[in-house]
Amino acid sequence: MAGFEKRAKRYPTDLTDEEWLFIRPFLPSIPNRGRKPTTDLREVLDALRYLARTGGGWRMLPNDFPPWQTVYWFRRFVRRLLFKTIHDVALMLDRERESREQSPTAAVVDSQSIKAPAAEKRGFDVGKKIVGRKRHIAVDTDGRLLMVNLTAADISDTAGAQHIVAAIHKRWPWLKHLFADGAYDRTRLLDAAAYRDFVIETSGFKVLPRRWVVERTFGWMTGGNASSETMSSASTSPKP
Repeated sequence: MAGFEKRAKRYPTDLTDEEWLFIRPFLPSIPNRGRKPTTDLREVLDALRYLARTGGGWRMLPNDFPPWQTVYWFRRFVRRLLFKTIHDVALMLDRERESREQSPTAAVVDSQSIKAPAAEKRGFDVGKKIVGRKRHIAVDTDGRLLMVNLTAADISDTAGAQHIVAAIHKRWPWLKHLFADGAYDRTRLLDAAAYRDFVIETSGFKVLPRRWVVERTFGWMTGGNASSETMSSASTSPKP
């Protein structure tokens, strides 16, 4: 708390003081020698949040933020390391608060096609009749987001899930069990998992246990709520 100054938010997207106190330990420390940095990293993060929320261009960044060139350069560190690290630490702390092991051992995979007719990389989902992109996600059995793979909408569920199977072990090394519904090709997923010591369980034509958890996560990602029909299954779906 030493040297911490509370300040008023300029924009709704600005970090709160509590959020900044959580994030600050993950940022590069100020060197003891040499020239001291003149840019406030909190303002850089505020600028990135502002751009992400408003969808504005780099050169349209308001003048009360650092220069757009500085923010543009820093985004690479944020995208590759900072946000991923903060997400994973926050997830583990939340699991610990719920008396769960910090690192999950089981996950549910699913996909969602979303309209994005102007996206540079897009496709047509024949089943959903949607032109756009597809989110392939893995969540823990409480619905916390573990990993996302974004593809064109014409990429199959199985192909998108294979990328998650290939990558998730590095990020969550204790995760060994994956649940998937009948839309996934069991044979192809099993082949992908065989080399990585995973157990894949597909539900065939039955309702996937805890599927409502995945649908709720999709609702969070789109800023809305999962359908009432999906949420009502919470009372009947067994907990794995």
